Amino acid sequence: MDLSAISPALLIASLMVAATPLLLAAIGELVVEKAGVLNLGVEGMMIVGAICGFAVTVETGSPFMGVLAAMVGGALLSTLFAFLTQFALANQVASGLALTLFGLGLSALMGQNYIGIKPPSMPRLDIPGLSDMPFFGPIFFAHDPLLYLGILLTAAAWALLKYTRVGLILRAVGENHDAAHALGYHVIRVRILAIMFGGACAGLGGAYISLIRVPQWTEGMTAGIGWIALALVVFASWKPWRVLLGAYLFGGINVLQLNLQAAGIAIPVEYLAMSPYLITILVLVILSADKSGAPASLGRSFHASN
Repeated sequence: MDLSAISPALLIASLMVAATPLLLAAIGELVVEKAGVLNLGVEGMMIVGAICGFAVTVETGSPFMGVLAAMVGGALLSTLFAFLTQFALANQVASGLALTLFGLGLSALMGQNYIGIKPPSMPRLDIPGLSDMPFFGPIFFAHDPLLYLGILLTAAAWALLKYTRVGLILRAVGENHDAAHALGYHVIRVRILAIMFGGACAGLGGAYISLIRVPQWTEGMTAGIGWIALALVVFASWKPWRVLLGAYLFGGINVLQLNLQAAGIAIPVEYLAMSPYLITILVLVILSADKSGAPASLGRSFHASN
């Protein structure tokens, strides 16, 4: 066992990368749930975003076009969920589960011709002088643009929900859609926009996995990240900064257990592999004692005739 081979700076930088797809998907789902909608199709939208982003990047040679395609793919798939739940008034839980199954099957079909192909790499935002700093350089100034975008989205979601009129309307729809409708707000329109935003974020998170974290296409490569994102939103009490904390906690433990395996620590690999999930759930359950962020109308359908 050689723990000296583990670099703290590279460990922190790696955990930020591992946390980013989870953070992107969870922030999108947080906005959706704040509007009173429970979308369990995050995993399906992520995997569709992963293959859309990968395929377009390979075909065009542009990772940025791939990222855009991933967001569009996730948003388009989310419109299916929006139609089922907001117009057909289908059960949100059943529709979300169906969306995940559909997304997994669709992505497997779309990705048949892309297995074993390496996509063009996403450029890093290396800042001359700062990126070369000891310790702090690799942690803060040598990442891809999407990692910084994830942090900015967290800050933007927090500010929007707390300080803006748009956030007030969104929270009003999530708390009491009948009262929001009586005040003249278009409940279905607000919820559809929130659902599409969540789908775009999930697609972006999927593209991060296939283009940056593991630059290749493999069927089912999201590996449950969408389900972790769903749990993270609930356990973080619907608070953006707690979502960030939970995502980085999961990413950190996940990267640490991989490093411990490489260092040859005398713990069965199965225990190390499940440790990120167990410890993240334990800490977030402790954080979830504050239930004040739960939208009162979460999961309830709105009838336009109300």
